[in-house]
Formats: sequence, structure tokens, C-alpha cells
Amino acid sequence: MNTNELREDELRLWNMWKGSYKRIFGRVVKEMSEHTGLSEGDFGVLDRLVQFGDGQLRQQELAHSMDWDKSRLSHHLTRMEKRGLVERKPMDLDRGVQVVITAAGQAALHEALPIVSMAIRKHFLGPLTQQDIESITKMAERSKEQP
Repeated sequence: MNTNELREDELRLWNMWKGSYKRIFGRVVKEMSEHTGLSEGDFGVLDRLVQFGDGQLRQQELAHSMDWDKSRLSHHLTRMEKRGLVERKPMDLDRGVQVVITAAGQAALHEALPIVSMAIRKHFLGPLTQQDIESITKMAERSKEQP
């Protein structure tokens, strides 16, 4: 066997991991969307504005934090602005744009947070043992250390 190839059990583990992540994440997003009307992207933008920027961030910083390109974020923000969730304001000192959460955006995020929390608990945390949690935590910490 070529050392660059995965064994059957390794490939099966990889596919199980990906499938589990997609199913769990999909269930959380589905519950949030059904109860609030927010998309995954909407929630990501609103949550990052509050968590990383106290309600506002430069558009470039927001794109970086979401791992989205500038065009994708710009189109998404346009849709969110039309719904009154965010505003974009030119910055005074340079050519940057500040994205600011509106009162409607704050209310939508406030409504979504407990739903997301309950869905994460139900679909992810609830079935885990303490040993599972410790193993996942260790793995996640190691993955941050790799380039």
C-alpha cells in the first residue's frame, strides 16, 4: 500500500466524521431557520458583529472572520440591509466600510441565540459523554496548532 493512500478504515472514519458534522450542523441551521427566518449566513454576520466588534466591524474584517470573499459578503450584506438587519457606513478616515448591526438585527440575533443553543445541545452536546467531550476538545486544540 502506498503511504499516501488511506486504508479502508481510515477513509471510513473520515467519511463518518464529515457526515456527522454535516448532519449535526444541518439540523442546527434548520431549526434556527425554521424558528427565526435567519439563514446560516445571516446568523454568522450578526453573531460576529456582536462577538468580535461590539455591534460593528469593518467589512473586510467581517469577510475574513467568516472566511468569505469580499464579493460574497457584499451580496449577502445587500440582502441583509434590505431586511433591515444591518447597515453599511463609509468610514471617515479611509476607504473602508463599517458594517453595523441594527436594532432589528439585534432583536433577530437575540431571538436566534437560545434556539441555536438548544439545537446545539440537542443535536451535538446531548449525546456526548464526558470522555467524548474531552477527546473532541483535545483534537480541536491539536488541529489549531497545525499550519
